[in-house]
Amino acid sequence: MTRYQVVGIGNAIVDVLSQTEDTFLDLMGITKGVMQLVERERGEMLYGAMRDRTEAPGGSVANTLAGLGNLGMKTAFVGRVRDDALGRFYARSLVAEGTDFPNPPVADGDLPTSRSMIFVTPDGERSMNTYLGISADVSPADVPASVTGQTDYLFLEGYLFDKDKGKQAFLQAVRDCHKGGGKAGIALSDPFCVDRHRADFRRLVHDDMDYVIGNRHEWTSLYQTEDLEAALALARADCPVVVCTQSGEDVIVMRGDERVEVPVQRVVPVDATGAGDQFAAGFLYGLATGQSLATAGAMGCVAAAEVISHFGARPEADMKALFRARGLI
Repeated sequence: MTRYQVVGIGNAIVDVLSQTEDTFLDLMGITKGVMQLVERERGEMLYGAMRDRTEAPGGSVANTLAGLGNLGMKTAFVGRVRDDALGRFYARSLVAEGTDFPNPPVADGDLPTSRSMIFVTPDGERSMNTYLGISADVSPADVPASVTGQTDYLFLEGYLFDKDKGKQAFLQAVRDCHKGGGKAGIALSDPFCVDRHRADFRRLVHDDMDYVIGNRHEWTSLYQTEDLEAALALARADCPVVVCTQSGEDVIVMRGDERVEVPVQRVVPVDATGAGDQFAAGFLYGLATGQSLATAGAMGCVAAAEVISHFGARPEADMKALFRARGLI
């Protein structure tokens, strides 16, 4: 039976990119530079309107696993795709990148594979229109114990908390992970997601999580206070390992009585997409290889800085080489 270093559960989304002009955005009623969720009909209309499409596997936790794969770790991703052209592309792409994908594309039902239509204008701005489709319907039936029970670290995507089936899938995966001797954690994903499910998130963080990664807005939302230090004090009491990112300011990492603040090297981003996903990859690599909190945090910062230096949410450089250059390994 395969033993994994990190297994992730999240939205399986195909990023579909197209170069376009600002006039096209105006014509289609697309808000420039932001991510909007769209319904199926609009998603299909926008997809059909794209010229010279290029496709790449995406999704927050899947991006993190791609970063871990870049670092040579044994990973698997649990998610739902339809047995359609985009779904088969997604499954093939993950396997080609070295991440196991234990869920076969779904043949029944009518929801298509999730996709994010990304329109890139000449100034480099990315305008994202995401149709969640089938990926948001992850349920306990999609979570094999042979995978989630055979990993050192389990990493969950907070966005899937929007449906009861997703919550049940998480709890089952966490039980299997702990039974197999692994540690489970979550990315809080979005302050609005936290707002919608605060009581369940609080329960999950307190009862089930070994580590939690969030930004300052997500932590203050979770504990309903504008005082970040007050929120982190409550988080420390709830969870063994707490990580708080701050968009260009020092990253705060806490474990028990230990607290480190990891400096962030400020850079002008080419494309900020994926910064949090790749921070998680670097940090999890540090945890999984037994590094100190300071080193794991620094690895996360290096990985985030690399991904914002170019377009796309996945690393292009050899991350281990960057870690070596910084004296981290």
